[in-house]
Amino acid sequence: MMMPSPPNRRGGTTGGALDGGDGGVGGDKGLGGLEALGAVRIAALVREGIWSAWEVTGDALARIRVADEELRAFRELWPRAARAAALEVDRRLRAGQYLPLAGVPLGVKASEGRDAEQTRRLVAAGCVPVGATAVPGPGTAWQTWGHTDRGPTRNPHDPTWSPGGSSAGSAAAVAAGLVPLATGSDGAGSVRIPAAWCAVLGLKLTTGRLPARDRAGLTAPGALARHPADLAAYLDALRVSPPDRSPPGLSPPGLSWPVPDGEGVARGGRPLRVAWSSTLGFARTDAPIAAAARAHLDRLVAAGALVTTGATVDLPDPQACWLALRRPPTHAPPGWDPGGTRAASQRALAVLFADHDLLATPTTPHPPHGHDGPGPAMSVALTWAFNLTGHPALSLPAGWTDAGHPVGLQLVARPGHEADLLTVAQAGEHLTVRARPPARRG
Repeated sequence: MMMPSPPNRRGGTTGGALDGGDGGVGGDKGLGGLEALGAVRIAALVREGIWSAWEVTGDALARIRVADEELRAFRELWPRAARAAALEVDRRLRAGQYLPLAGVPLGVKASEGRDAEQTRRLVAAGCVPVGATAVPGPGTAWQTWGHTDRGPTRNPHDPTWSPGGSSAGSAAAVAAGLVPLATGSDGAGSVRIPAAWCAVLGLKLTTGRLPARDRAGLTAPGALARHPADLAAYLDALRVSPPDRSPPGLSPPGLSWPVPDGEGVARGGRPLRVAWSSTLGFARTDAPIAAAARAHLDRLVAAGALVTTGATVDLPDPQACWLALRRPPTHAPPGWDPGGTRAASQRALAVLFADHDLLATPTTPHPPHGHDGPGPAMSVALTWAFNLTGHPALSLPAGWTDAGHPVGLQLVARPGHEADLLTVAQAGEHLTVRARPPARRG
């Protein structure tokens, strides 16, 4: 069956038929340098008519087909659906609609899918989903792999490393420049850990900002990107519901938060107050990881984005509570809180945030492990407390250890204050070193 021809840059057509999704990329004109651009820049070029969404989509599909044989960031591609979505974006632009993310190729976490609420809102803003990114297969401890039929997902910085998980493919695809933006979900650190190990940005939303994924309120949506402006555009897109939005989901008692007024503006233009902890009072964090994360925090302070305090942070170890909530007894009452850990954590953080804007920690206590698994290391030790409490959190690329391992700096904000996280990320973007330096000897 013949399909509509793709639009060219001036709104006409390039001629030819849309192929049947068998591997051709129709409409691709070899858009050099696209892989280096962020989502906001790509959308601007599409809105200006420099490129069409059809061309951008074709270029992304072509690059993924070449690079992903080795990287294995995608479980599957959706060429037919992606081209149809691109044509629709170009049609909407010709009709005069403003699309903030026009033509942006989007990786979609396989366990999220095209029907997830955040995916639907991103599509409404102009994103073009191009494929399902890898998630762990069955039986993988702590969800630290991406599984594909070609083998495990590889870390773009070192193929012997895991990219982290469970949003493994999304982080790898963004880090490798295959897509500028990808969705994730975070139940214990599943966005933030792969962001740290792939040296990209990973945002976990406040629980309740979108319909919750589970009754325990452990899993929140999130996204991965290379640029803070792209995560800001992602956050803006979530505020607008598509006309056929899905019905509300489940949010556990006490974990649904309002979005603050004036979002996007730091407190009166002053640096945000941040407390630092390398352990949260219980984690065993490797000294080189803690040192690299703290060094990046100090750079942000020197840049005027933050001011540190001498506050100490001691939270209860969330492990037993998290595991119990993940597999609750049959008759667990609503709001069940084993050991009172969730309530104790929320009280401690309420005291901290009474006079602080942010909490900073390393994202993970250890460097990336290999494809044989984490062993006894608990990569989630510094992240999963904030899945219990519902606070938003962001992993920033914090540089590298002397041994050449990537390090993430985790920032945690008050509920609903994702914009504070992105304000700091934007202020410190020029400080980011994403390329892996040579390991130092001695």
